[in-house]
Amino acid sequence: MNLNLQHWRVAVDGEGIAWATLDKAGESANSLSKAVMGELAQLLDALDRNPPKALIFRSGKEAGFIAGADIQEFTQLDTAEKGRELVERGWNLFNRLAAVRYPTLALVRGHCLGGGLELALACRYLLAVDEPGTKMGLPEVMLGIFPGWGGMLRLPERVGPAAALDMMLTGKTLDARRARNLGLADDCVPPRVMENAARLLVLSNQPRRPLPFVQKLFNGPLKFVVANGAKKQVAKRARPEHYPAPYAIIDIWAQHNGNALAAPELVDGIVRSPTARNLVRVFFLQERLKGFGKDVDFKAQRVHVVGAGVMGGDIAAWCALRGLTVTLQDQNMERIAPALKRARATFAKRIKDKLQLRAVMDRLIPDPDGRGAAHADVVIEAIFENVEAKHALFGKLDAVMRPDAVLATNTSSLRLEDLRTVLKNPARLVGIHFFNPVAKMPLVEVVSADGGDPEMAKKAAAFVRQIDRLPLPVKSAPGFLVNAVLGPYMLEAMRAVDEGLSPETVDEAMLAFGMPMGPVELVDMVGLDVAMAAGKALAGAGAEPPKCLVERFNAGKLGKKSGQGFYDHRSGKPAKGAPGAVPAGLAERLAKPLLERTRKLVEEGIVADADLADAGVIFGTGFAPFTGGPLNYQAKKNG
Repeated sequence: MNLNLQHWRVAVDGEGIAWATLDKAGESANSLSKAVMGELAQLLDALDRNPPKALIFRSGKEAGFIAGADIQEFTQLDTAEKGRELVERGWNLFNRLAAVRYPTLALVRGHCLGGGLELALACRYLLAVDEPGTKMGLPEVMLGIFPGWGGMLRLPERVGPAAALDMMLTGKTLDARRARNLGLADDCVPPRVMENAARLLVLSNQPRRPLPFVQKLFNGPLKFVVANGAKKQVAKRARPEHYPAPYAIIDIWAQHNGNALAAPELVDGIVRSPTARNLVRVFFLQERLKGFGKDVDFKAQRVHVVGAGVMGGDIAAWCALRGLTVTLQDQNMERIAPALKRARATFAKRIKDKLQLRAVMDRLIPDPDGRGAAHADVVIEAIFENVEAKHALFGKLDAVMRPDAVLATNTSSLRLEDLRTVLKNPARLVGIHFFNPVAKMPLVEVVSADGGDPEMAKKAAAFVRQIDRLPLPVKSAPGFLVNAVLGPYMLEAMRAVDEGLSPETVDEAMLAFGMPMGPVELVDMVGLDVAMAAGKALAGAGAEPPKCLVERFNAGKLGKKSGQGFYDHRSGKPAKGAPGAVPAGLAERLAKPLLERTRKLVEEGIVADADLADAGVIFGTGFAPFTGGPLNYQAKKNG
């Protein structure tokens, strides 16, 4: 077939099967832009004139199947008409695909997200390739929007409404085997047989696995039961005034059978909402962080971590989980053993295959003598915060490490300029600052000191990306970015407690603002001893630490680690009473020091610009993503 398309290649094989390969011009990954969708319509026109025996969709990219719609186009939806046009484009086109007379199949290898999965759902068959990169999902809710191209109609028909809503309301993805087990994929096969398997399946005339009778009821006359349950679950995580999209997804599925065009007021209210605009902004901020370290050819194989405490042990475990060989050093095996035990318990929750679990544990090697340092590509120091102790350690490491290896400290409070003085080449030291808990916090600050080697900072950023974390370049200064903005925020919260407000009321003010956790509970998580140790840095020059902090610290109430702090944590969760009435303006008062410190750190050049500061505070503290970040929030509020 000679269609002269820019983004699609179409070829008909000897069996009469048309293979449509999407290879978006000028891009490393496929996305469904207006041009790509227009060409797909042309392709279907041609196949209407000359129907093939079957049609198979596949990707021409190494990166995966289809990443979703072209998110750049979301930034141009400045009128209600444009929003409806965007939804209509995919809804009508994929309904047309679903209605063709010949059998169709999506051969999914790699990521298949958003509009990509909606295209695959419009095919009769979905064949998943069983390899680690294959992931399927409808993550539109993460951008503050909904899957408007048929996903809200077809996913519940495939996997049942409960599983479908769980995917759509959380943005969760499924691997190939889970997709097959749930009924999303008809089968999953290894890469070596994928094309033959696709041919056999698309010509098989095999009926799809039927939805169980009870699931059909829940997707039909009993929709309201599932919808009410879903709304209750969503309400525990997201307030409708902050995140309207999940509530819209439930309503569009329950009331309009997944057809967003039947609810134009919802389309406009969601697509052009401030939340959607800000979450799209956050997506691009995240993509910018992912770009750091791309300009250096560096891939670590071996990592050596010194310090098997909570942070060091968890850093080592995470690196092993991401495929690196890790040696973990401490003074003796007794100190290393708890970290290995904790790692195994964490891995067992994620990895059900015993052979895979054993393989990951085999990559985490106890190394009390520190022999791994000589062979490592990256060495991370994670011992206690003491300059003399770190000097002694760096002297030993400097003597055995390769000169091209990355030497990093995980310090959260000490200046790199003070730590590097014992090194033969002081410029090599960088900071790679993780946050607790390591397995959950996506941000890692990559710290450079004055006169530091920029090549080492690039290698450090590349390593952070390699282990699936977001690197944020910052300069060496007390608290860097994240801890520096959290200090005055937590301090203001404790001052409010000193004034007579209950911890619950203070926390409720910031939960209502959109924070994932209140500031007083955050103090308990960080530890009251850590807050006390910060001393004047936290309280400001000449200021006394809050009385409520001093009293609890003196009573041995150190927060979650001791079982009691501002709250009682002995049951595993903070025991909270009911909050009182939140005084007007309390949230603004509590947020103000965080906003001011963030702005000041940009002015001082600790972080390069306002966008990176917003990215760091969102991904490092959980600052309400629907605001687009503290400086974006402040600018919109003042503007």
